[in-house]
Amino acid sequence: MILPNWEDAMILEDLKTRIGQELGVSRWHLLDQSRIDRFADVTEDWQDIHVDPVAAAQTAFGGTIAHGFLSLSMISVMLYDVWADLAIADMGTGVNYGCDRLRFLAPVRSGTRIRGRFVLADVVEKRPGQYLLHTDIRVEAEGSERPVLAARWLSLIYRKG
Repeated sequence: MILPNWEDAMILEDLKTRIGQELGVSRWHLLDQSRIDRFADVTEDWQDIHVDPVAAAQTAFGGTIAHGFLSLSMISVMLYDVWADLAIADMGTGVNYGCDRLRFLAPVRSGTRIRGRFVLADVVEKRPGQYLLHTDIRVEAEGSERPVLAARWLSLIYRKG
């Protein structure tokens, strides 16, 4: 990870100049069977297509696949990858506000690497020091033209101090 250039740091209000632009692309993240199994344990979703390689091999998927919500949950770490390269001097806490138009577009086979591509769609100052960011996300699987999922992610960002 390259550290941001704090000499050229922007402020939250400056994000409005980036609307419509790609903020960045995350590194690749592996969704292997171990991660899928751990997610199944946390969510208590042990459907065969996720955790039983023998049974899953007999399905249209031909093997185990990641939970759609596992792929979705990875957008948090993917966004951290992207934000780490942005220098925003007054950015404080950010919280998840939800998703609009979330679609799971393709299965993710166990052992596949995924990454996120983030485009800033809008920035709305809800009240002084509080910004609602609309970010279009496309999660890609390595070696595939078709995205895994697409969504507009809403985040509340609070100014420091």
